[in-house]
Amino acid sequence: MIELKPLSREAVSRALDKAERYRLLKEPYNAESICQDILRVDAGNQQALITLILSLTDKFDQKLSAEFAKAKEALERLSDRYCKAYYRGIVFERRAKAHLKRDQHGAGQLAYEWLVKAMDSYDEALTFCNPDNQDAILRWNTCARMINENPHVLPPEGERREEMLDSF
Repeated sequence: MIELKPLSREAVSRALDKAERYRLLKEPYNAESICQDILRVDAGNQQALITLILSLTDKFDQKLSAEFAKAKEALERLSDRYCKAYYRGIVFERRAKAHLKRDQHGAGQLAYEWLVKAMDSYDEALTFCNPDNQDAILRWNTCARMINENPHVLPPEGERREEMLDSF
């Protein structure tokens, strides 16, 4: 196995900028790798954790289960209650979108359940945010519109799926 080269602490700020740039260029693997390098030298770096979470969710279309598990792990490392609830909502929302893109049987019902979980997380985030930070409301409204405007996103009939019981 090839040994990784360590990033210097002085390079963390520039590396964070690069990670964000790679995310915006739709290169989540590169962004994830940079975040892992940052977290090796600064394990509690909150911005690296947030960028890592977003990079992982960018890959939900390709590897949903594996990336979802990694995102859950990274979420637990966030120290701020608002950030933890807000980004949990983003993870759930993006999982819902990934199910819709797969267009498999029951995808709309799964998407509905994950969107509701996302909205619950955004509601929780609102209890911890500053009055001038309305990001959680914007995300909540996006989820509500997805439910209201997409005829495929429907509440499940009968019992909830086992998968949904696996929560944070």
